Amino acid sequence: MLLVLQRMAASHSLFSSSLKLTSIHLLHHHRCPLKRIVSISRGFRRTQIRALSLYQKSYGLSTTTSAVATDSTDSAVLADEKSLDESLTEKIVLPTNESSERLLRIRHTCAHVMAMAVQKLFPDAKVTIGPWIENGFYYDFDMEPLTDKDLKRIKKEMDRIIGRNLPLIREEVSRDEAQRRIMAVNEPYKMEILDSIREDPITVYHIGSEWWDLCAGPHVEFTGNINRKAVELESVAGAYWRGDEKKPMLQRIYGTAWENEEQLKAYLHFKEEAKRRDHRRLGQDLDLFSIQDEAGGGLVFWHPKGAIVRHIIEDSWKKIHIQHGYDLLYTPHVARADLWKTSGHLDFYRENMYSQITIEDVLYQLRPMNCPYHILVYKRKPHSYRDFPIRVAELGTVYRYELSGSLHGLFRVRGFTQVLWDDAHIFCLDHQIKDEIRGVLDLTEEILLQFGFSKYEVNLSTRPEKSVGGDDIWEKATSALRDALDDKGWSYRIDEGGGAFYGPKIDLKIEDALGRKWQCSTIQVDFNLPQRFDITYVDSNTEKKRPIMIHRAVLGSLERFFGVLIEHYAGDFPLWLSPIQARVLPVTDTQLEYCHELTNKLKASGIRAEVCHGERLPKLIRISENQKIPLMAVVGPKEVATQTVTVRSRFGGELGNMTVEDFISRTKSASEDRTSF
Repeated sequence: MLLVLQRMAASHSLFSSSLKLTSIHLLHHHRCPLKRIVSISRGFRRTQIRALSLYQKSYGLSTTTSAVATDSTDSAVLADEKSLDESLTEKIVLPTNESSERLLRIRHTCAHVMAMAVQKLFPDAKVTIGPWIENGFYYDFDMEPLTDKDLKRIKKEMDRIIGRNLPLIREEVSRDEAQRRIMAVNEPYKMEILDSIREDPITVYHIGSEWWDLCAGPHVEFTGNINRKAVELESVAGAYWRGDEKKPMLQRIYGTAWENEEQLKAYLHFKEEAKRRDHRRLGQDLDLFSIQDEAGGGLVFWHPKGAIVRHIIEDSWKKIHIQHGYDLLYTPHVARADLWKTSGHLDFYRENMYSQITIEDVLYQLRPMNCPYHILVYKRKPHSYRDFPIRVAELGTVYRYELSGSLHGLFRVRGFTQVLWDDAHIFCLDHQIKDEIRGVLDLTEEILLQFGFSKYEVNLSTRPEKSVGGDDIWEKATSALRDALDDKGWSYRIDEGGGAFYGPKIDLKIEDALGRKWQCSTIQVDFNLPQRFDITYVDSNTEKKRPIMIHRAVLGSLERFFGVLIEHYAGDFPLWLSPIQARVLPVTDTQLEYCHELTNKLKASGIRAEVCHGERLPKLIRISENQKIPLMAVVGPKEVATQTVTVRSRFGGELGNMTVEDFISRTKSASEDRTSF
């Protein structure tokens, strides 16, 4: 899918800059959310791209946009408006590795060119692997740590190699010959890679006659096919060989490569905008959360403002689930280790679990998942076919082990961390699967639309080679998932053989304001756990039968979802979700008494409000805007005398003088309706 860099609603000021090139004219500030069609024809597949509609009016969320599913090569479009202004058809779009084979070849060749450059400059460096990735490429080296100055030297050497227009030559050799060549150049990692290759003959790619690598391709024909001005080395990071912390730490050089300079510039604009939205920086600037070194890496401390947002999300989640017929559960954080043997987690998931705890000579295990607990709740009493479907849901803390090198703010928290997991299970009969899946799709859409996520990529994963369960139930379950998606009207891709060994599944990725996709929701049919735990019900013939179990998560980890939200909104939470909805600002401290009375009235009405004073009014306003407070209630002598407030909106500017009752009423109404003030 092509990524539209400016896929953002122009009605919101934070989207009216950052991702434009100088030749691009942006939409005016107060136009309605963008729902029109951009036609792309600049050398790419002619594709229609629909901009993500985030905001209604200033910063109230739109919840009316229909969900659109997309796949990796096409954009499913729902729109009925005419084409955009002529200037907007000149938007820069970025191709992907899937949409442009030429780009993929460029990136793969850049990885080889970089490795060649590194070994020219650092002859003792040992090469390992160098694949293309989403926005470029990387290569791992066993060598001394690199500096920014080293990266500049490497880039210059890459430019020389590209400028020489050397041919990329594919060669097939025997395994013995490949082994002989690797030993001759003393590349131990390549020998390990060779041992893992099962196919013969072995393919090798040469750059001219000076450098070669084990590789299956593909590549460009000549290094000169790469535009050196469209390539940039970005960073260096540590990476364990084969991802194993017991193996050597390597130097991983990341680079980005594009077909032309225009695309690189657009990508760099995108990258700057992503940096501006980084949840780790915004979390600190807005005092939402922190990760304290004294406590340990990956441990999230929710500060009061962040905790308020979490509380609102949790309350909304619970309310919607109850409305959809779910019963809420709370279950223990630990259980006997035997439970995890029965579930199979100790056999298949042990590397992601913590060491066991001995309590009174019995082994206990911190839970990595909630599934076995919900099964135990099901098994507490006999069930009849009349009881189904049974739906249970829990915002439960789970504990998963993560290597320190993979930690990344809220996106990847460590196993020590208590991760609040949005989890639910449905127990149903065979013929109820489709309706239950459709119900989950509706619930998922309802929850995600609250936060402005209206565009999704959906995958249906089918039976793998190794699986449990008979052909009949697999076919029935897969058809039910497919029929539910068709009934919903969402387009999707079939991932043949991509299901879990215990059942088919639907995966849903949400698309944020920058067009980035985040794995979010999962719906998984399970034939395995009901069998392992021997759960049954009595059918209409008084015979014991086994129910179907459906695992389901909408938001996934609340920590991770909160990080996505911060970046999606760039910290500008809509009024209903903002930790502080209104800040009361006195012109001078002589109005403080009235300000406190006003704040107490706002709080009593359910509005999250606070007083800020001690500075001149212009500075108080500036501080409030920097802290992304949606509404400011300014109080001077006139307001005290008339028992009113002068309201200022972060994006709407001065909204005029109004009574306290009117201000409260309008704020509550906007918050309840999820719209702007």
